[in-house]
Amino acid sequence: MKNFELTGDLEHDVVTFLKNNNYSKTAEHSIRVGKEAERIAYKYNGNEIAAKTAGLLHDISIVFPNNERAVIVEQLGLKVLEEEKIFPLIAHQRISRVMAKEIFNISDEEILSAIECHTTLRKEATKTDKILFVADKIEWDQPGIPPYINEIKSQLELSLEHAAFSYINYLWERKETLKIVHPWLAEAHNELRNGTPQGRCSWSPLRSM
Repeated sequence: MKNFELTGDLEHDVVTFLKNNNYSKTAEHSIRVGKEAERIAYKYNGNEIAAKTAGLLHDISIVFPNNERAVIVEQLGLKVLEEEKIFPLIAHQRISRVMAKEIFNISDEEILSAIECHTTLRKEATKTDKILFVADKIEWDQPGIPPYINEIKSQLELSLEHAAFSYINYLWERKETLKIVHPWLAEAHNELRNGTPQGRCSWSPLRSM
């Protein structure tokens, strides 16, 4: 928090906070995700302001090292999942929620919820949850082109649910190579697999069974 004060301009504040902590690339990623979330929200008649806000703040907890994140979740008085102990990086979504609330004064549950599950999604996800989840995967923060990008974009033309499922199923088909399978992601996969309308796209949501 050194040399950092809120100005009321969220984009400026997020960028300043991250750059002050030497995370310029994350600042750029966050701006891109915010814009993409806003675009998707407009496309699907969602809450554009909430989507953009959640996009700007979703990775704000990058300032904490991976190996400290499970401990931080516990210090915040939250239950630490076993999967977060094994793969602490995944805990950043829950820490970002707290930071958005406590540092950036975000009180809207619609925004906080989306931030909290932006990496894994979860069952009974809200529209804004799904919007941020998909936007984050389209504007990913790794070098190169995402291997799933054409599929997720094509499925986004059908629905938010199709797009979210296409990414989750991409992981699901490769779950043996993952360090962990987060229980929220497993629940979202099961729900979307059973709930996504069939016959409207080139793949079947039941393919992974």
